[in-house]
Amino acid sequence: MLWKDESAQMTVEFVVVFPILIIVAVIAVNALLFFSECAAFDRIARDAIRIHATSPAYGQTTEQSLAQIEQTLKTQCDKDYLDTNIVVSGSTLGHVTYTVELVFSPTLFGRGIRSAVFGVAMPQLHHAVTMTIDTYKPGVLL
Repeated sequence: MLWKDESAQMTVEFVVVFPILIIVAVIAVNALLFFSECAAFDRIARDAIRIHATSPAYGQTTEQSLAQIEQTLKTQCDKDYLDTNIVVSGSTLGHVTYTVELVFSPTLFGRGIRSAVFGVAMPQLHHAVTMTIDTYKPGVLL
């Protein structure tokens, strides 16, 4: 029985598999980071809406409440790979709906924002929180 020289076989297999392992690791790390940021963002967004919009000061408009919510989100979600958008809709019968969106840009193990790794696209991920509130206006009787 003759044995062939297979001393470099493991090296060739490693070279073929290594980029795939890196891609899987980058996707896994970004997925876990996204889930973590979503969990924190849910709490932060709902608290910001509850604090700044449910009981506005006398004469405070929805736009002023929106600016305060944006400022709170900007200070709490101050990371390179995060961006927030907020939309206010429908003020029927005193109910106002706030939709706050988190935009997550993938990173390469925390080292800058990347859109592709080894040619594999890494798209931005979006997560939205919607909350409808009934604003309390002090001194206004229904």
